[in-house]
Amino acid sequence: MKRQLAAAASIAVLGLSLTACSGGSSSGDGGGDTGTITYAIWDENQKPAMEQIAQTFEAENPGAKVEIQLTPNSQYWTKLQTAMSGGNGPDVMWMNGPQFGLYASEGQLAPLEDTGLDKANYPSSLTDLYTFDGKLYGAPKDFDTVALWYNKDLLKKAGVDVPTTWAEMQSAAKKLTTGDVKGFAAANYTQENVYDVIAQAGGEVISADHKTSGYGSPQALEGVNYLLSFIKDGSSPTAQQMVDTLPEDQFMAGKVAMIYMASYEALPFSQSSVAKSIDVAPLPEGPAGNQSVIHGLANVANAKSKHLTLAKKFAAYASGEEASKLQADTGTVIPAYNGTQDAWVKSMPQYDLQVHLDAVDGSVPYPISLRRSEWSQLEKDALPQIWAKPETAEAGLKQLGADMQAKLDAENE
Repeated sequence: MKRQLAAAASIAVLGLSLTACSGGSSSGDGGGDTGTITYAIWDENQKPAMEQIAQTFEAENPGAKVEIQLTPNSQYWTKLQTAMSGGNGPDVMWMNGPQFGLYASEGQLAPLEDTGLDKANYPSSLTDLYTFDGKLYGAPKDFDTVALWYNKDLLKKAGVDVPTTWAEMQSAAKKLTTGDVKGFAAANYTQENVYDVIAQAGGEVISADHKTSGYGSPQALEGVNYLLSFIKDGSSPTAQQMVDTLPEDQFMAGKVAMIYMASYEALPFSQSSVAKSIDVAPLPEGPAGNQSVIHGLANVANAKSKHLTLAKKFAAYASGEEASKLQADTGTVIPAYNGTQDAWVKSMPQYDLQVHLDAVDGSVPYPISLRRSEWSQLEKDALPQIWAKPETAEAGLKQLGADMQAKLDAENE
């Protein structure tokens, strides 16, 4: 999810300026249960599973056909914006939290509550994420949580136990740092690092009512300073080194011993050169716990689809039990439908993937608001500067908090 979210965050205001009658395909009468609909996705690794889901849907719905449109995540959101603005949007599409509010608030998405979708079948944090004005617009497709991935061979060689607290983590990282190997990659990744440690310090990135930024709080500073401590003492690659070579690539090359990473990296990790040397454990506890951020994608229907009835039916189906089981078997992501996640755990039995499922309890939701795309750009600008000059963390976070608050105030006027 990180790469998808980074691509979404890199786009400033979408500037949709769309009314309820301007997006997607022409309206029509709903089109019934037959016809051809398009399904927009962005992950090549998931395409085979999505094709299977489309085929099973077609078999169960004679006269229906689903055409999958694959767009690389780096181009997905700009292409979607253009298509929706021009009246040529896909009938069904993947949606993430950062972009959901904009599309829902502009009337571009169709509510799915009349499809028989049962919220009880999904984690409440995900159904809440895709609810707008009291209506569910997104059928949760998958989710991801964050855990500590570690190189057990390197830990054994250094005589280090898997750390369970921040203090143990800092001590272990120092012992594991030797030669060209670093103990921990303390990157400025928001979902995998920054959001989690702020919660673990007792803070929040945004208040539950989406009206207040938490970046200027003492807890946010405590969490960020925890991450920066690894860079300061040399047990993490520098900010520039993590720009030159992504932290996860360094981990897969055996050059980093520990990394906080979301569950979507499990499959790439299992295919890397260190696949037999690694495992996963819960995040170490900070002052307020070991909370993980939870986020996930949803299937949504274009409100102006020519085949709206069919589009809504497929959006719900593609997140249902049968589709979720097909998705789980690929091992790429954790399906959101309750009771289908075991197949994902069993897809890579060499790792303790149950850790990622257990992290749902006590997890904190991915921070969003209607103007998420605006203030996420502020994060993108500010956090690299703080990481490059750790001594500026307090001033940098206060400024980020103030700038984000201005966006939230404008949003809530």
